[in-house]
Order: sequence, then C-alpha cells, then structure tokens
Amino acid sequence: MNAIPRLLVAAAHKSSGKTTVALGLAAALAARGLAVQPFKKGPDYIDPMWLARAARRPCFNLDLHLMAGGEVDALFDQRSAGADLALVEGNHGLYDGLALDGSDSNAALAHRLAAPVLLVVDARGTTRGIAPLLLGYQGFDPALRIGGVVLNRVGGARHEARLREVIGRYTTLPVLGVLHEQPALALAERHLGLMPAAEVDDADARIAAIARAVGDAVDLDAVLALARSAGPLPSRDELANAAPTLAPRSAASRRVRIAVARDRAFGFHYADDLDAMQAAGAELHFFDTLHDERLPDCDGLFIGGGFPEACMQALADNAALRGTIRAAIERGLPTYAECGGLMFLARSIAWQGRRLPMVGAIPADVVMHARPVGRGYMRVRETAAMPWAGGGDEPLRGHEFHHSTLVDVDPSVRYAYRVERGHGIDGANDGLVVHRLLASYLHRRGVGGDGWPARFVDWVRGCAAAPGLNEPASARKASHDPAAMAAELTA
Repeated sequence: MNAIPRLLVAAAHKSSGKTTVALGLAAALAARGLAVQPFKKGPDYIDPMWLARAARRPCFNLDLHLMAGGEVDALFDQRSAGADLALVEGNHGLYDGLALDGSDSNAALAHRLAAPVLLVVDARGTTRGIAPLLLGYQGFDPALRIGGVVLNRVGGARHEARLREVIGRYTTLPVLGVLHEQPALALAERHLGLMPAAEVDDADARIAAIARAVGDAVDLDAVLALARSAGPLPSRDELANAAPTLAPRSAASRRVRIAVARDRAFGFHYADDLDAMQAAGAELHFFDTLHDERLPDCDGLFIGGGFPEACMQALADNAALRGTIRAAIERGLPTYAECGGLMFLARSIAWQGRRLPMVGAIPADVVMHARPVGRGYMRVRETAAMPWAGGGDEPLRGHEFHHSTLVDVDPSVRYAYRVERGHGIDGANDGLVVHRLLASYLHRRGVGGDGWPARFVDWVRGCAAAPGLNEPASARKASHDPAAMAAELTA
C-alpha cells in the first residue's frame, strides 16, 4: 500500500493566501532535504510553475472535472513515488467546484487522496467571528479531516493572541501557523492573476523570502506530522491501467521532432501532456520566441498559452522568427496553438493603445480587453474541419481564460470545434484551421479520454511521411535564413 505522507493546502475562499503558504511549505521543507512532490488542483498553469520552482520538482495537475477518478489516483501515485511528501495546493475555496454536489471540489479531492487538510484563513478584520467560520467548515462535511489551520494576514501580536484564544475556546482545530500582514511577500499579479515565475527576474529570491517567513511562522514539524498521519492509498496494482497517457509508445513508431515554444511569453504546458507527447514518439525541442531567429529543425510546431501581449514589443522586434514561422505554416508545417499561441500567430495584437505586428499566419487581428472574455471550463464538439484523425462523437472538455477577441477574421476560415459551453473565438466556434494549423482558445489536456498529445504526434508523423503534404525536416533547413524568409514573404 502507498502510504506517502500527503497534505492538501486549501482555503476558506480564494485570495486567502494559500499559494503563499503552499510555496513556503514546499520551499522550506525542500530546504530541509525532503523530496516534496507538488500537485495543483484544477486547471492552472501559473501556480504549478511557482510550486515546481519552490520544490525543485515538476508539478502536476489533479482535475476532478477533466480527469476520470482512476486517472487522478494513478497520476498522484506515479508522480509521488519516491517522494518524502506530496503537497497538493487547492483552488478557490475548500468546498468550491463546478458540480453542485461538490464532487469536483477540493474536499472531494482530499477524500479521494485520503489527505488531511491544512486550512488557510484570511483573518483580516475578524476576531470572535472566526469561530463560527471554522465550525461551519468542519460541520459541513464531518467526514473530512481538517487537521489544522494557518491564519494569514493577521494584524499584529494582540490580534494573534485574540484569534488563538477564540479558536482554542470554541473549536478543536490546532493553529499550526500565523502569518502577520507582510506586503513584501505578495507575488506579482496582473490581469490574469499571478505572473509566471519565468517572467519574474527575482523569482528565486521571492520564493526564498516566502520560505523563510513561512518557516518562521508555521510549525513545520506539526505540518509534517499531519501529513504523515494520512491514511493508506489504493495499491499500485489497482491503478496499473488507469493512466493511459503515461503508457510508453511502441518503439516501432517513427519518432518526429516537435518544436515547442517555451520562454517568458509562452509556457502554459501541462507536464504530463509533454510527457505523453514524448511517449507517443515525439522529440521535443524547445525554442525562445523572443530571442531565437529560427525554428529548431522540426516536423511539427506547438505554441501553448502565455502572455504574448506582455511581451509583444519583443515579439514584434523578432521579425526573423515571425517570418520563419509564417512561411513554415504556409508551406504546411503541422502546427498546434492554444490561446496565447493563437494570438501570436494572428496578424497583430492591440493592447493599451498600441498595435504591433505578429506572425500573420492567421487572417485575423487580436484586441485585448480589460475584462475576461472567456473564463472557465469549456465543452466543444469536433467538426469535419478537424485536421487530426482519431476523434470520436463525444464532446471534448477543456478550459479557457482569455481577455482577448479576434476581429476582422477572414470569413473563409474553417473551425474545428463547435462550442457547447464557453466562449471560444466567437461564442459558437473555436479552433481556427488554416493550412495545417489548428489554433484555439480552448486549452486541452490529455486526460479523461482526450488523447490529444498522441493524436497530434500521429498527425505530425503522417504529414511528414506523406509525399507532397509536408516537406521533411531536412528540406526545411533553407527556410531558416531570415533574408530568404523575407524574400519569400514579399514575393
């Protein structure tokens, strides 16, 4: 039986400081020499980047809406193997979720993992009132084990003493830590929430400061004891066939080279999806859209989400790479782009009174807005325009989070998805198909029956092998010459 120590860090509600506490715990315990395996509940790219950096191990997402239960079990079991502690950061509030019955909530995940909960509470402006809040959270699901509380944003020593007195008198919850208000510990935010760690120049220094603060304010030994009190998990034999995305691909399949954008502008990738692409026979070659003037030698291209608007001047300045990518797509390079990648491949991005040129492979322009346009889980159905083989009739589920819209879209474009839930490109359609490019606001994940990583790799392999459909990688080397690209684009 797998009895790895484990803990779910949750909060009474969002913006309570649980990310700060989770980061601090991961970094402080890793500094003790413990192997801390981080996980993030729900669809999220940014928190996992910070958690991975703090723990010095890749972070994986556990999503009860997109994943089957056995997939959650298997991913947790496989990725936590060999670690000293599995640390799961929740999302939103402890009992929040899309399902009214709470079946996809943080509490449901804690039950599934037999993980005790460390509850983070924003204590600003409350004293005696914290008692009914904690009693309510305990009483709402008596079977859930809330093993301790961390009080955050406490106003000072007198406030702390009063809170401890109230909690000790009216509840049975131990206070495992108290963080006083410290604005310097706040992580940088912007229009889509936290800034990715890759964009913060002093990310490691910030994590170190948070680790010191949490290490000083939280009883780390008590937290470890709580994690070690977790009950047993299902045996590995029961989970052997539960995570098909992790299964190795047959060695007989031809390996293909896929270029993947990873830099300050782009980096929204699920770690297990990249693993699944490699298992399907892909060699991943990462490149920097801000500084590289040419693509790696490749058979296919993947540009995930990110913040191209925040880096749009540097992207516009790199005309050589933009020309290379546009010409490659126009010649038939199999390409997949999500959200930020879609924006980058459009003609231009307009934001904060400026409009700058982008790749121009998509016949549309991007306009940024102050408020979200599409936010939350999506459900779509594939259309006949979908370029990847192997899709079924069942709807696909994913998520979106964007502040942009496409305008002046060429009316002749085709769409690979019909939107049943969410917004996508225009409220009804998503997944632009241009040449051999599929670009969408939908973020997909290779779980819950959506085997997109293997489908994409198989499609790239088929295009590379079919005469006339796509030039082999070796024949594209000449296209890396920026002067040749410019001549080709103006011909």
